[in-house]
Amino acid sequence: MLLLDNSAWARLLSGAIPEERAEQVIAWIEERRLATCLPFLLEAGYSARSGRDLRAMTARLDQLPRVGVDAEVERLALEAQRELADIGHHRIPPSDLIVAACAHRGGSGVLHYDRDYDLIAEHTRLIFDSVWVAEAGSI
Repeated sequence: MLLLDNSAWARLLSGAIPEERAEQVIAWIEERRLATCLPFLLEAGYSARSGRDLRAMTARLDQLPRVGVDAEVERLALEAQRELADIGHHRIPPSDLIVAACAHRGGSGVLHYDRDYDLIAEHTRLIFDSVWVAEAGSI
């Protein structure tokens, strides 16, 4: 299972991802191997162009499994932020920390196009697979 990050979702919707990889991601969606969580849903909703667009997107995304944000996820995200602050990387977006904490809690990975997830995986106690939707720097 992989949690979707908006950096991957936006590139998928824009057609920026190589065709073969986009087909793989679409297959994962159909197989329900991708999941969502609140920070992703809020970021995806922020990108909607209208209420109608938001409702259509939400209807699609509601079909995917969802990982909840609970007190343990909050604790994990705050702990990761402290760990990153200790090495000068505390400016990671809060939503990325929460998505990574959800992935850790759920024993899954994160599908993204964002170097922050590599930093989080490398420099915190959060354990998750950092999966690039396309090779870093390629799109």
